[in-house]
Amino acid sequence: MVVKERTYATGKRKESQARLWLEPGKGKIEVNDKSPLEYFGRDTLVMQIQRPLEVTNTLRAFDFQGKVKGGGISGQAGAFRLAIARALVKVNEEYRHILRREGLLTRDPRIKERKKYGLAKARKRYQFSKR
Repeated sequence: MVVKERTYATGKRKESQARLWLEPGKGKIEVNDKSPLEYFGRDTLVMQIQRPLEVTNTLRAFDFQGKVKGGGISGQAGAFRLAIARALVKVNEEYRHILRREGLLTRDPRIKERKKYGLAKARKRYQFSKR
């Protein structure tokens, strides 16, 4: 498995979009020109991003450079993880079965529920007053 050029992939989660480029390298990951820990600030989110690389044993095989925008840091991490998984499948089709079994190729369809009229938020009601 020798990748000569860059591979492009996108991922989405909630209101976040991630665009990333994969190229052969030594395992360096950049998110908006920063390290993942510096950008996201949580070890759990960095572990979430690295999950596709761990299950395919490619932690030190590729460099990832990506841009994320929209939503919050949790949604951005989920979008980046999906983009990494999709890029790995473009590089090697044999990874599809492994990533699919771990649930890393499925886009999380949950989005914010719309606000309804007469309510404070989507389901929250205003405080009831008897008098």
